[in-house]
Amino acid sequence: MDVLQADILIPFLAILVVVAFLYASVGHGGASGYLALMALFSFPVLVMKPTALLLNIFVSGIAFWYFNKNQHFKWKLFYPFAITSVPMAFLGGYISINTTLYKQILAVFLVFAILRMLKVFGKQPIQVKENHLVLSLIVGAGIGLFSGMIGIGGGIILSPVIVLLAWGTMKQAAAVSALFIFVNSFAGIIGFSVNKGSLPTEAWYFVPIAIIGGALGAMYGSQKFNMKTLKYVLAGVLTIACIKLFLV
Repeated sequence: MDVLQADILIPFLAILVVVAFLYASVGHGGASGYLALMALFSFPVLVMKPTALLLNIFVSGIAFWYFNKNQHFKWKLFYPFAITSVPMAFLGGYISINTTLYKQILAVFLVFAILRMLKVFGKQPIQVKENHLVLSLIVGAGIGLFSGMIGIGGGIILSPVIVLLAWGTMKQAAAVSALFIFVNSFAGIIGFSVNKGSLPTEAWYFVPIAIIGGALGAMYGSQKFNMKTLKYVLAGVLTIACIKLFLV
């Protein structure tokens, strides 16, 4: 199929800007949302993974800049995850998996994205404590591998982990996740390129739209912002995509 046809491209871009906006508002690159959107529009799997990683790099980079600017980033919380996640994300990006298995793994990860959007993992910890080094290294490795395999940065998993274990506030989790997604997406796309070659041309057409949505979302989210209706709508879109991935 030609994903650049007007009847596909226009509605896709209209939703893409909203996805980038909402994900960046919580410090995420949006890959799970982009993948869900591409699944709904029946994009080829070979286009989905590298496209999501590429958009992730731009949007998460912007999100990190805003959250760091507002002094929410915590280096000590970030680096243990990154040490193990980056090489594993490269390995995951290099690995090619069966299309059906890919869709099933993606569907499982979309469940985490849906729960994140519905704020199931959104309770602010009462008292923040230091992160456990060994556990952080293990978590980073696991998230990195699966992130590279399916084309996400891993923020939809890392943010809930940080908040649930009370290792950081919600905004600190957002800031750390943004940079985590950025470095993992870079590693994943390098791994993909080594194995598959060049990135699909279509991916670059989506970058400007993602940047616009990401910049607006990060600007508001790094300060104070809440838009419940849009988040519920996005959760609904992700749910439909999740069901489609399981059934196809």
